[in-house]
Amino acid sequence: MPIVQKHNLLNFTQKVFQSFGLNADDAFICADNLVMADLRGIPSHGVARLQRYVDGIRDGVILPHTRPTIVKETPVSAVIDGQAGLGQLVGHFSTRLAIAKAKQAAVGIVTVRNSNHYGIAGYYSMMILKENMLGISMTNSAPLVVPTFSREMVIGTNPISLAAPAKNRQPFVLDMATSVIPRGKLEVYNREEKKMPEGWTVDENGQVTTDPGRVLNNLIKRLGGGILPLGGEGELFSGYKGYGLAVLVDILCGVLSGGAYADLVDRTIEGKKVPAEVGHFFLALDIASFINPDTFTAKMDDLLNRIQNSAKAVNQNHIYIHGEKEFTFMEKYEKQGIPLQEKVYKNLQTIGQQCQVDFIL
Repeated sequence: MPIVQKHNLLNFTQKVFQSFGLNADDAFICADNLVMADLRGIPSHGVARLQRYVDGIRDGVILPHTRPTIVKETPVSAVIDGQAGLGQLVGHFSTRLAIAKAKQAAVGIVTVRNSNHYGIAGYYSMMILKENMLGISMTNSAPLVVPTFSREMVIGTNPISLAAPAKNRQPFVLDMATSVIPRGKLEVYNREEKKMPEGWTVDENGQVTTDPGRVLNNLIKRLGGGILPLGGEGELFSGYKGYGLAVLVDILCGVLSGGAYADLVDRTIEGKKVPAEVGHFFLALDIASFINPDTFTAKMDDLLNRIQNSAKAVNQNHIYIHGEKEFTFMEKYEKQGIPLQEKVYKNLQTIGQQCQVDFIL
């Protein structure tokens, strides 16, 4: 795999966004979001997705120069119209607003409509974490997931992230799709020409399949089937719980914001792509309004220690805490560079040529 230094990848990605007229600050936010995913070992949401944004801007379904607007506001809450802009810019604006409200009123809740794909959910919960607050970030997405007992894509992978500070330990950072896998993982397996494990996806007949290319083709052409909810097929391993979590996200991101939800997100009308109308939800919680922050972080250390020091299963030598692997990847890749799949690396070269940006990686 090609190894790329973080600053080179960040600089290249920023310049690609600038080639569409974004100012340096806005382009950096978009680039930082994508590179952060790769840096944290989440290549499904990293620069492999850059083509998606380039195509969306060119197709006129992502409007890079619009600004999110406040539709309704109270001291603790706001509803935002993303104006079909870049999801990273909408997410950044909305998260900063939630933080500002939490500093004044203990809690800040912002729900968003009419946005686009915003990258990894953890990017925003960790923005809140940097303010020594507890942060929550969610987003709905294009319908890629089949509800329990269905064979039709109706709901999104709808990720949830929660970040909480600790004292001497690394923070707790949950960042997960409510499906068994995100779409990006299908793309990773397809690029590597690998079969998937059974239980990740179903075909157009609702039958389990291990062929990522078949599923991706079905997703693109809306032929049926799709990704399974967290828990997998049917009720045996509680797939209905992942299905319920996905609907929870749609309620907070889509219904509460007055925006799109389920298969109303990322529609094609009369064969033509239209703005995706993705919805987001952000919550910033001022810990000091509930408990002494030092007491909270000490208790977080104790909680995580109790979990990690519990008896390990036979042949296992480590119990991971959410976010731990990602922080390890960050430390390693900051020093050694970020590995990119060969196909992703070549695609970046193509994007550089298309956007007239020097490819120096």
